[in-house]
Amino acid sequence: MRFNAALFRHAEALLSELLRSPYPADQVVTHYFRQHRELGHADRGFVAEAVFAVLRRKRSLSARCAGEVTSRRLLLAALACLQGMNRRELECVLSESEGKWLAQAKAVKMADLSPAVRLDLPDWLYAEFSAQFAAEELAQLAAGLNQPAPLDLRVNSLKASRQGVLARLLADGLAAEPCTYSPLGIRLAGKPALSKHPLFIDGSIEVQDEGSQLLGFLLQPKRGEMVADFCAGAGGKTLLLGALMRSQGRVYAFDVAERRLARLKPRLARSGLSNVHPVRIESERDIRIRRLAGKLDRVLVDAPCSGLGTLRRNPDLKWRQTPASVAELCARQASILAAAASLVKPGGRLVYATCSLLEAENEVVVQGFLAQHPAFSSCSAQEILARLEIAIDIGERLRLFPHRHGTDAFYAAVMERK
Repeated sequence: MRFNAALFRHAEALLSELLRSPYPADQVVTHYFRQHRELGHADRGFVAEAVFAVLRRKRSLSARCAGEVTSRRLLLAALACLQGMNRRELECVLSESEGKWLAQAKAVKMADLSPAVRLDLPDWLYAEFSAQFAAEELAQLAAGLNQPAPLDLRVNSLKASRQGVLARLLADGLAAEPCTYSPLGIRLAGKPALSKHPLFIDGSIEVQDEGSQLLGFLLQPKRGEMVADFCAGAGGKTLLLGALMRSQGRVYAFDVAERRLARLKPRLARSGLSNVHPVRIESERDIRIRRLAGKLDRVLVDAPCSGLGTLRRNPDLKWRQTPASVAELCARQASILAAAASLVKPGGRLVYATCSLLEAENEVVVQGFLAQHPAFSSCSAQEILARLEIAIDIGERLRLFPHRHGTDAFYAAVMERK
């Protein structure tokens, strides 16, 4: 891929669309590339990374724009200050006046900016994080969240072994290594196209962040059990649960969105699993939920949340979420957790998880639940994983962070019914 004016125009047009669109960034990017199929894989990679760099660092880049915050200036600042492109490389798109401004933009000292601007966080989120993390760790966390996420795969243990998949990927010229924590995880270098790879087509691999994989191991489903993935979405964790059960027993994939469950169907077909049952429900109070009350061995609640732990992949979320939207989510999370708990039979296990960093969505929800449901008691996430020979220093609750663990930020609490 060679940088040129046409490529810059695509990036500028896409960024302008992203900044005014009410839709999630990944959807906007996918739609744009479908409209511009003339862009090759390398060109799409450049454009996507350029616009996502702006979304990640929008506050500090805006501070470099000398009061004229436009898509064009944000993009030029990102290419020059973040991606290191020099004046000569950018001359095909730079005017003389822009060249003078860009020199001034590059001279801006980050140390002169306020901490929230320097860390590229909205003020309210900086305040929330400052209450939870010391200044040094907050800087490390923000830096981790502002890095692009690696591409993680999960090996489908019904069809392949991690060792076998690694050997095949390496033979095909892909740089791959085992994930640090997940026994089924593989991390790839770069962002190779996998949709036409034989291992993807035959269901031997799925794309899934390593942190997300650990949630399935915390639930620890056994063969022949009745299990529910209460907020299944597109089913990444559902498929892992089914594979851990060796396709024996029953896994209910509950979700309120038909569109999300529809994305599970082709993945389920590739997986070879026969024990997964997708079920669209109207709400957590659906009659189909009540009919299963007290009958399930294990229930995973990956609750709808702010998604602020996934900013490496979804940097637009930090500019979309607000204290009001988070408060609404917390009330919903408490209701969903209580409904999911009604499914668990005595001796059964309940796992509550989010991909949020906010205590209000995590510990506060769990502590409120435990106070109102004395039949449930907390279990040590670290001890459960240690018994599975997964060595990770986390303590009672699973708390994963990009700067500590190289994963998306996840929280999980494990509870068992007496």
